[in-house]
Amino acid sequence: MNFDRQAVWSIAKGWLAAILVATFAAAGTPAGAASFQPLEIVTKNGVQVFSVEMATTEEEKQTGLMYRKELADGKGMLFDFNPEQEISMWMKNTYVSLDMIFIRADGRILRIAENTEPMSTRIISSRGPARAVLEVVAGTAQKYGIRPGDRIGHPLFGTK
Repeated sequence: MNFDRQAVWSIAKGWLAAILVATFAAAGTPAGAASFQPLEIVTKNGVQVFSVEMATTEEEKQTGLMYRKELADGKGMLFDFNPEQEISMWMKNTYVSLDMIFIRADGRILRIAENTEPMSTRIISSRGPARAVLEVVAGTAQKYGIRPGDRIGHPLFGTK
């Protein structure tokens, strides 16, 4: 059997490079994660802009930010629970402490559960009808002065 070792090695290197690129690209993006969208929170201190992943399917809502080792400041996940309803969340398999911001259908913040306990199965309730939940890294609400009644700017609420 006669073959060109140089040609075989060249093909093998090409395949290896393609596999490595695909592996590193996938490692940087959480499984099933959507692209990021801008979201604004209008507070009395000014407008804070976040980049959020959307959780709209049942699978995305059930998984949320589970298994993530970190969440950068200014990033988050927006869960759409349309229609407006009482919402219950938990921190099972979630390693990062979060602020959970419960948002009414009109885009106003209903409630904020600050500094949630990682890995906890304790239920965190919206304590009233809400359309969505924004999860951001713990301390965000305090840092930016985000309060109930502040307005969210995002297409989910007919703004931005």
